[in-house]
Amino acid sequence: MYGLIWRVLPGPWASKFIMMVGLLAGGAALLWFFAFPAISPHMPFNDGAVDTSDFGGGEDPAGAPGEDAESTGDELGGDPEADPEAEEGGV
Repeated sequence: MYGLIWRVLPGPWASKFIMMVGLLAGGAALLWFFAFPAISPHMPFNDGAVDTSDFGGGEDPAGAPGEDAESTGDELGGDPEADPEAEEGGV
């Protein structure tokens, strides 16, 4: 097929080469901007198996790794002066 296109193009070798590169670039551009976006919704790699709906904007549950212990009232990391058991010696 490429031989047929090479024979059909007019002119000497240099002009045939330039026209062939232009045809290849034009064909690639047509595929890149029109054909591939048209078939993209039908391809299986758009279906993800990982649920990413909670990323960005979702609230973290209490005690999540990003929260500090004081804001959740956790006994392990709170203020010892505010803990009544710490003043009594704690059990």
